[in-house]
Amino acid sequence: VGFCMKKYELIDHTADLGVEIYGRDEKELFSNAGYALFDLFTDLTRVRKKISRHILVKGIDRADLMINWLRELLSLFNSEGYLFKQFVIEEIGKYFLSARLEGEEFCPGQHPIEYEIKAVTYHQAEVTRKEEGWISRVIFDI
Repeated sequence: VGFCMKKYELIDHTADLGVEIYGRDEKELFSNAGYALFDLFTDLTRVRKKISRHILVKGIDRADLMINWLRELLSLFNSEGYLFKQFVIEEIGKYFLSARLEGEEFCPGQHPIEYEIKAVTYHQAEVTRKEEGWISRVIFDI
């Protein structure tokens, strides 16, 4: 459906925030997932690329890898106050990914928070390969 047009879309979910993420390949899927997380936080057009971080994330399968990836990004925001807008997946395997992130420190006056995401949940988490690309479903606790 939206593999070439959009990076992600919101899906109906009771008390939480559900997201369906798209990518033509796995790297794009994980990159778009990072984008979705921070795009839901704030207006990414107001975030500049002033800092760069490298991270390595592991998981026991693709869904676990997706959850751990998003949890690591959320942790970088919560513990160090970083907002990222660019996500370059340098290497990805079945159980790990390494990425370079670019963004800047959160500044309340410059970056109004739209959704306060508290956690990334395993509820209904999935990563699936389709004919036209990859799709993932993630539920955020808000």
